[in-house]
Amino acid sequence: MSVIAWIITTSFLGGVLSILFAWGLAIKATPSRIPLFISYAVGALLGAVFLEILPHAFEETNNIKQMSVTILAGILLFFFLEKMVLWRHCHIEECEAHDPHKHSHDHGRSGLLITVGDTFHNFVDGVLIATAFMVDIHLGIITSIAIIAHEIPQEVGDFLILLHSGYSKRNALLINLASSVATVIGGTLTYFTLQSMQHWTTPLLGLAAASMLYVSVADLIPGLHKRPEIHATLQQSTLIAMGISSIWVADYLVHRFI
Repeated sequence: MSVIAWIITTSFLGGVLSILFAWGLAIKATPSRIPLFISYAVGALLGAVFLEILPHAFEETNNIKQMSVTILAGILLFFFLEKMVLWRHCHIEECEAHDPHKHSHDHGRSGLLITVGDTFHNFVDGVLIATAFMVDIHLGIITSIAIIAHEIPQEVGDFLILLHSGYSKRNALLINLASSVATVIGGTLTYFTLQSMQHWTTPLLGLAAASMLYVSVADLIPGLHKRPEIHATLQQSTLIAMGISSIWVADYLVHRFI
């Protein structure tokens, strides 16, 4: 399969499958179960960064310090984007839409806001997937797996926000499916743009690592600290380890059979 075929297929299937799976979980999920998905996603993201993306990035670059600066700049960039509510990951415990005292005054604003942020996020995911595939097919597959793993808990939160903002289950599903198209658009545009600008692939790998680090450390892990009891900590640690292990296993299988 060609690189562009890999990009379009994984972007489309990844977006649609993660949304459908998240929708199935969201309509049945309770707040106490969401941290389980988030813990696994943290492990998958960290595994992808430290086992795959960073090793490839440092192998491809001729200037390790410059790559380190790129990663640092990327973390700061995503911090500012999140501050501007363009990059917003909303989890059940933190969402205004889940506050019963604020819900009556929401009138769908939280749902609209999260949809705009999610569309931008999906576009960036497409950019990251395309960049990884253009460096190496195996890296692209691993990156796609990590992105899908972290999309599921986020999409569960997005669905719950839309439902609490007054959208029907059907409309919430259609809105999220439409938003997922941005992943394919981001991946396709990146492929055709970077074909003549190969020197951009290495810095974009650094930004990919930065985005995953920021999401896992600044966005997802703080929510896990809301349950400091020993049982919850052991459960979270186990799921994080499973997330990391799944990336290692996927990497082994990809290199062995693809």
